[in-house]
Amino acid sequence: MILKIPEHTAILELPTSRVWREESGIVCAISIKAKEQTVEQAKASLEMMRNYLGDEKVCMLIDVTHSSESSRELRAFAAEALPKMVKAVAMVSESALGKMIANLFFNLKSQPYPVQMFNDEHEARTWLKNFL
Repeated sequence: MILKIPEHTAILELPTSRVWREESGIVCAISIKAKEQTVEQAKASLEMMRNYLGDEKVCMLIDVTHSSESSRELRAFAAEALPKMVKAVAMVSESALGKMIANLFFNLKSQPYPVQMFNDEHEARTWLKNFL
């Protein structure tokens, strides 16, 4: 993993990730090794995210090192739902597989928000600050 959860931070535990909001306004997520979600499970997770984050769109920094493959249906659902929540997404990964899965997800269908893959957390944060 590239991202580290800061001490004394309120964490939203989801089946496929751990999420928190930083004082800067950036929302961070660390993907965890998990079985592929169903669309129904993803909808429940998204509702938990909405409750945690509120209605404003956010900039997300996601560590996709341990991302799992997702079905076409799940990718279609995410492609429809994420634009309602996201201003920009920066991804980091220590894993070639994580990078491949993330790039596959975000490149199969162009997104209505900026998306960029980074090797370095600092570069990802600097890029995201342009969208806060």
